[in-house]
Amino acid sequence: MTTTSTTSPRRAPQPSGARRGERQGPETPAAHGGLDTLVLGRRIRHLRTQRGLTLEDLGTAIGRAPSQVSMLENGHREPKLSLLAQIADALDVPLAELLRTEPPSRRAALEVELERAQRGPLFGQLGLPTVKVGKSLPSDALEALVALQHQVERLLTEHAATPEEARRANAELRARMRERDNYFPELEDHASTLLAAIGHTGGPLSQRATADIAAHLGFTLHHVPDLPHSTRTVTDLAHGRIYLPQGERGGSDSRSPLLQALASHVLGHAEPRDYRDFLRQRVEANYLAAALMLPRDSAVAFLTAAKDERRLSVEDLRDAFAVPYETAAHRFTNLATRHLDLPVHFMKVHEGGTLHKAYENDGVAFPSDPLGAIEGQPVCRHWTARVVFTLEDRFSPYYQYTDTSSGTYWCTSRVQPSSQGAFSVSVGVPFAHVRWFRGRETAERSKSRCPDPSCCRQPPTELAQRWEGSSWPSARPHASLLAALPVGVFPGVDTTEVYEFLDRHAPA
Repeated sequence: MTTTSTTSPRRAPQPSGARRGERQGPETPAAHGGLDTLVLGRRIRHLRTQRGLTLEDLGTAIGRAPSQVSMLENGHREPKLSLLAQIADALDVPLAELLRTEPPSRRAALEVELERAQRGPLFGQLGLPTVKVGKSLPSDALEALVALQHQVERLLTEHAATPEEARRANAELRARMRERDNYFPELEDHASTLLAAIGHTGGPLSQRATADIAAHLGFTLHHVPDLPHSTRTVTDLAHGRIYLPQGERGGSDSRSPLLQALASHVLGHAEPRDYRDFLRQRVEANYLAAALMLPRDSAVAFLTAAKDERRLSVEDLRDAFAVPYETAAHRFTNLATRHLDLPVHFMKVHEGGTLHKAYENDGVAFPSDPLGAIEGQPVCRHWTARVVFTLEDRFSPYYQYTDTSSGTYWCTSRVQPSSQGAFSVSVGVPFAHVRWFRGRETAERSKSRCPDPSCCRQPPTELAQRWEGSSWPSARPHASLLAALPVGVFPGVDTTEVYEFLDRHAPA
C-alpha cells in the first residue's frame, strides 16, 4: 500500500521543450474532428487577396496581429468558431464559404498537399529540409515537388511486401481509435446489457459470472487437452459449445479468452473479408471483453474518486477489478479521455526494444516508418518503456518524466513475462495532466532527442571506433518480422486442424 509522506513533498519536474497546455505537433484533420486547418488557411488567404486586403487590414478588422493572421493562413492554428465568424464578416462571405472542404484553386491544392507531406512521417524519416510554401515558390517547382512525393509513395507501395499491408491496416486502425478517443459507446452498451442480464451490479467480474454470461448466451463450456495450438478458444456454433484449454497457457487470465469468444458471437462477427476486417474484429472483441471485466459505471466511479483525490493509478485499477495489468492499462485508455478529460498514451514494448502495439491521443510522437506504421519500430532507450527493463525491482511501479521533441510526458511502466519474452506495458500523459496521478513526485527524469540518430541509435564514437568492423552479431528477430502474413480467413490459424478438432469433440 502506498503511503503519503508527511514531509514537504518534492515538486514535480517542470517541462522543457514545450509550454504547458500548448498543442504539440502538426495540425491534421483527424486530430480535430475533421477541420482541415491547411485548407481553411488557404481559403482565408484566397478570399483576403481577392478583396485586395493585406494581412494588417484583416488583422485590424478582427482585432488580431498580422502575424496571428499569417499563422492561421499557414494552417498552424485552429481558430475558434467565434473568430471564424469575425473573419467571415470581415471578408464579407458566409461562414460556410470558409468551411468548404476543397481548396480554392489548383495552386492552393498543391500547396496544401506539399505542406501536408512535409508534416508527415515520410519527410521526417528521410531527414529532408522543408521547403517554404509561399508566393515565391514557382508553380512549376511546386508541381514537380508534389509529383515527386507521389512517385516516392507509389514506389514504397509497389515494393511493399505482404507484411506492409498488415502495417498499413494497423496504422489505419490506430487513426480511427484516436479519432474516437479509443472509446466505443456501442460496445459499452453491449457490456451493460449482458451484465444486467446476469444480475451483475458492479465491481469485479468473477469466473462464475463469466460462466453465467456464457450460459445466458446459450453456450456450454468444455476444457480440453487437445485445443489446436494456433487457437486460444474454438467455438462450435452448431452445438453451442466453447472449447478452452485445460489449464492456462502463458499464465493469462482465464476469463479473457472466453469473454473474447463470447464477444465475437454477440457482435455478429462473420468470417473476416481481409486483414483490416480481422483487425477490427479483434479490437472489438478485446474491447467488449475488457468492458465486461471492468464495467464502465463501476470503473468510472472508481477512477473519478481517485482523480478527485489525485491518486489515479493503473495498479490500483488492476487490483480493484482483479485483472492483469495490461487489461487495466487498456481499459484506462478507453475511459480516460471521455470520462476523466485526460489525453493519454499506451505502449507495449518488447524487451528487445521494439514497439509491439501502441495508442495515443495526447500528441506523443511514436517512432514510425515512412508510411506511419509503428509496429516493430525501435523505441528510444531513454523512454520509460525501455528504462524499466534496466531495473532490478520488478515489483514496484516505475515512474519517469521524459522530455521529448513533442513535449514533456510522465509515464508509469511495468514489465510482464510472456511466451515471446518480456514486455513492458506503459501508460503516460502530458506534463500538464500529471497532477492527478500517483507517482507524480518522482525525481526520475530523462531526455530523448529521437528521431535524431545521435540520441541512442548510433553508438558513442569511442565505442564505435573500438569495435566497428570487429564484430558480427547473429540477429534474433521475431519470426513475424520476416515472414509474410499467414494466408487464410483467420491469419495464422490452421483451418483443417480446427475442423478435425471439432469432428473429434462434436456430440454424437
